[in-house]
Amino acid sequence: MKLHFSAGSPFVRKCMVVAHELGIADRFELLPAAAHPVKRDARIIESNPLGQVPTLTCDDGTVLYDSRVICEYLDAEFGGALFPAAGPARWRCLTEVALADGMTGAALLARYETAARPAPTQWPDWIDGQLAKVHSGIAWLDHAAPGFGDRVDIGTIAFGCALGYVDFRFPQVDWRAASPATAQWFARFSERPSMQQTVPKG
Repeated sequence: MKLHFSAGSPFVRKCMVVAHELGIADRFELLPAAAHPVKRDARIIESNPLGQVPTLTCDDGTVLYDSRVICEYLDAEFGGALFPAAGPARWRCLTEVALADGMTGAALLARYETAARPAPTQWPDWIDGQLAKVHSGIAWLDHAAPGFGDRVDIGTIAFGCALGYVDFRFPQVDWRAASPATAQWFARFSERPSMQQTVPKG
């Protein structure tokens, strides 16, 4: 399998955490990509018209994107149990993924505002608005995290990657002070080998 990836992408990280949890990380050929919201990488566009990472080319040539699709494919194809079967647990988990991915997407938009937009046209209110979504998500998580226990599924993985990205790109955001339960859970979850082996870089 070939994976277009960026070492700093939280959505790529989510896929790689799943791969490590399933014991199949060594089956990937990682294709470095220069994904960018404006200057798109033509190498990715050949497989994914959106030009985004992660993009997975399966052994049979099937191309999959985005991270939610890739993660569920890997779990189903390689006998995992990271996605609950039909029922309340599945809908809860998928809703958690939607929240975590929304937090991650908001953090990415805030990051792009400073990393990709010329300084004279940057909009501070936009950054504040996007990070407000992150803070709202973490506030929700602070009520939910004590009930996570030792859960390792696509919901907790997505939250772990979201929080990891906030730490990576916004170290000045002190979310732990207002969300101690989330901080405690995240510290414990981050000790998993799958999280340690996928720490973002770049």
